[in-house]
Amino acid sequence: MDNKTILVAVSDVFFYTKLRDALKPQGYLLEKARTQDEISEKAGALRPAAVILNINDETLDAFKALEALKGDDRSKTIPILAFANHEEVDNWKRAQQLGVTKIVSRNEFSARTLQLVQEVVGVGGVPAA
Repeated sequence: MDNKTILVAVSDVFFYTKLRDALKPQGYLLEKARTQDEISEKAGALRPAAVILNINDETLDAFKALEALKGDDRSKTIPILAFANHEEVDNWKRAQQLGVTKIVSRNEFSARTLQLVQEVVGVGGVPAA
């Protein structure tokens, strides 16, 4: 895989640091997006290997971002890894209906960051979902 850019829509500094620590040593480049408009603009321009989205992020509307990504020909095939609080069943269902590639709990995301990213981008012979 040539493109190892991951577009990260996570404003939580703790989670961003965890992401960076898990992905940078594997050669991934992280590109931050702070608003839903920035997510769709950067996704279209950069064609990242994946987008990571925090469904519970209060600084952006994750569902609008998902709609924009899936509604744009340049970004609709980019895998999206999302995480949310596990008790928010409606948010999980809505994210899945909007076409998220994989959604996991915050705890699972924290524990398996690298493996989850590799799953959605299809690294190591594992096809992307």
